[in-house]
Amino acid sequence: MHHAQAVEMTALIDSHTENKELRSLGARISHSQSDEIKFMKRWLTARGEPVLVQLKVMDKSKHSSMDMSGHMSGEMSGHSMLMPGMLTAQQMDDLKNAKGEEFDQLFLKGMIQHHTGALIMVKDLFDSAGAGQDAELFNFATDVDSGQRAEIKIMETMLEKKP
Repeated sequence: MHHAQAVEMTALIDSHTENKELRSLGARISHSQSDEIKFMKRWLTARGEPVLVQLKVMDKSKHSSMDMSGHMSGEMSGHSMLMPGMLTAQQMDDLKNAKGEEFDQLFLKGMIQHHTGALIMVKDLFDSAGAGQDAELFNFATDVDSGQRAEIKIMETMLEKKP
């Protein structure tokens, strides 16, 4: 669900901005997030765990259908049901309604928030006793951590370069 929201955010880029640097970054983020979704689905399937079968992230009606573990379905009010760093329905609406420089700023700030949430989830995983012991999962989480940190630095630099 978290990754899917990042893909949803990057899908807005083509129709909302002409910024070539942001377009390039968005393509990179979309590709890496999509690859990570595929990895997580394969990892879960190989262990007989339920895999995300439905996803409708923060649409205009502010409903969300997620089937990560049979939980988290229904009204998305406040942050209580959101994974760390996820944009609220209002933030997503603001992003969808913005164009040009306003979109660029909202996208960068929103994706920094989003990536920071991923770092929190990786930290929570490694802070949990016995978690992250699977070598494949350890490598995945470590790669997510380093990739998100690098992209945050890129986005912070882009924000500082405001015209």
